[in-house]
Amino acid sequence: MTAEKPILYALSTCSHCKSTKKLLTDCDVEYDYVQVDDLEGEERKAILADIKSLNPRCSFPTIKINKTVIVGYKEKEIKEALGIKNES
Repeated sequence: MTAEKPILYALSTCSHCKSTKKLLTDCDVEYDYVQVDDLEGEERKAILADIKSLNPRCSFPTIKINKTVIVGYKEKEIKEALGIKNES
């Protein structure tokens, strides 16, 4: 599937983030997950800087799949980046 483990930056209150997490889980994709609103201090500051380097608007969810960055819940784009064929 993918060369490196995808990383999902999300907020606990975001419905699009929850949908993205469910999609990755339903597709049996191993991924790293950072719930940004649970972080504090320097750790939070560092993660936000990482997100801004990928997505200058710093909006959620932000997903990094190999060299592809997807902002928002975009099922088709996420599956394409993961190399998963759509059943449509």
